Amino acid sequence: MGCGGSTQSSRREWKPLEERSCTDVPWLLLFVLFCIGMGFICGFSIVTGAASRLVSGYDSYGNICGQKNTKIEDNINSGLDHTNRKYVFFLDPCNIDLIHQKIKSLALCVSACPREELKTLTDVRKFAETNASALCSYELKPSQYTTDKRALTWCPKLPVLASAPIPFFHRCAPVNISCYAKFAEALITFVSDNSVLHRLISGVMTSKEIIMGLCLLSLVLSMILIVMIRYISRVLVWILTILVILGSIAGTGLLWWLYADHKRSFNAALPADQLQMSKDNLQALLIYAIAATVFTVILLLIMLILRKRVALTIALFHVAGKVFIHLPLLVFQPFWTFLALIFFWIYWVMVLLFLGTTGDPVQNEQGLVEFRVTGPLQYMWWYHLVGLVWISEFILACQQMTVAGAVVTYYFTSDKRQLPFTPILASINRLLRYHLGTVAKGAFIITLVKIPRMILMYIHSQLKGKEGACTRCMLKACICCLWCLEKCLTYLNQNAYTATAINSTTFCTSAKDAFVILVENALRVAAINTIGDFVLFLGKVLIVCSTGFVGVLLLNYQRDYTVWVLPLIIVCLFAFLVAHCFLSIYEMEFVENSRKVMKESSRGGGVEGRELKPMAHGTSST
Repeated sequence: MGCGGSTQSSRREWKPLEERSCTDVPWLLLFVLFCIGMGFICGFSIVTGAASRLVSGYDSYGNICGQKNTKIEDNINSGLDHTNRKYVFFLDPCNIDLIHQKIKSLALCVSACPREELKTLTDVRKFAETNASALCSYELKPSQYTTDKRALTWCPKLPVLASAPIPFFHRCAPVNISCYAKFAEALITFVSDNSVLHRLISGVMTSKEIIMGLCLLSLVLSMILIVMIRYISRVLVWILTILVILGSIAGTGLLWWLYADHKRSFNAALPADQLQMSKDNLQALLIYAIAATVFTVILLLIMLILRKRVALTIALFHVAGKVFIHLPLLVFQPFWTFLALIFFWIYWVMVLLFLGTTGDPVQNEQGLVEFRVTGPLQYMWWYHLVGLVWISEFILACQQMTVAGAVVTYYFTSDKRQLPFTPILASINRLLRYHLGTVAKGAFIITLVKIPRMILMYIHSQLKGKEGACTRCMLKACICCLWCLEKCLTYLNQNAYTATAINSTTFCTSAKDAFVILVENALRVAAINTIGDFVLFLGKVLIVCSTGFVGVLLLNYQRDYTVWVLPLIIVCLFAFLVAHCFLSIYEMEFVENSRKVMKESSRGGGVEGRELKPMAHGTSST
């Protein structure tokens, strides 16, 4: 099962085999067994009642809302009939424990969430009498809310914020934006000044329509650029270069102009909230303008250095454009992978939430009930975490193998009229029948590197500010080394999948063959990678800059009540992600085609003079 020595020669005849054989079957069996273990964790969390506690919610005494409950020993408030009480209500929903990341509040099952703010206990009593929904502890009757001293601690904190039930999860959540920020603080420790986070969350909520529109714009721009690369690849490189230069200069100039305009119109006599917001926007614009200036200067210098490589880039994209003409379904491959990842991540998060509420009821010192898992089962979440990385990498690797197989079919078919009707589907069929074990092994190797890096990053975040200079340096060095190793292995895996798609060899044999060819043609591969990837990077920059440019113009109309920082960052990150998903389809190395462009080096003999085989890592990563 390991990568030992191979008896097969790397000097094989590289062409797709008509008769294929299954590769790395033991690793496929291991992966299937691992997935069965993931299923066991899901089943365990559901069988132990975690699913009903997660969906229906439960109060602080272990009662599940919306059903009859069984008695818990030594707890007088357990075993209640909550058939008509379907919602969880927190007496103090904004009291967050940042350390343990949970709400420090008594939770009750209620019949209805208060849709309007209740300012006094009299209002709470009237709400209970009108809606048959008691918001105070079960020991108190509504008539006692204004007369019993226990109401000070057993009734909700005043004023009771207006709330609404969360769809499908039956929790009463505050509708106030500032309280959303409090909820966010349970997951993110942003800065010591929590008011900054409140303003940022408020800015996102205020600009949500603009954010959604800009995300859609980035998707449209990415699709347009894909079509342009397909049909006008010969002139697109020049168009893209000119647009990026003009866009970078125009964007930088716009940011400096907006900064000067904001500074000129700054009014120190504004109310405190608007004054602080204006200062935040002014500072954000200055940072954006300086960053854009530095980025533009560096970009112009790089383009000046690489200007002589434009011919090679045009040839590379011309071949890539031909591939897309014959393989039109290739452009949709990122969609299927993205959907598969989304569905898996949703499943993973749901099971994680189930695990968070599974276990046996245990009464704590305050007389409240918590659910805890004891024994070896309490470490199931580690297994679940490994599953997140391995299966995610497996899905990405399946896409890489699928695209590589389709490109290989196109590349080795001399008469393009003899291509299969759907090379993508034919490649998927070969993957499912023969090469799932190879994909599982390659994904596991990436997992072996990624998990330790994630653990070190977690340790570094927990020790931040507490570790010594030596410890901090060692942690960062280890994280950096593991990151570099992961990138190298990912690149080698992509080429190994291509070798498997061609020769139907095992992962280790394919990796060895790929490594030999990459080493023998290091200069040529580096040249093609550098130029091609840089042009694709320019395409991503163009989409991000265009989306950000429109975002700045739209957000400028909300300068008085919106903090720009977080909305603009969200939009730009999403735009880059979408552009990367689409444009990374073109990250394929056509080494054979590069010989036509680099004839002079090919005439020199030696390694460069031999006929080189195509190593297309035809990948797309989401």
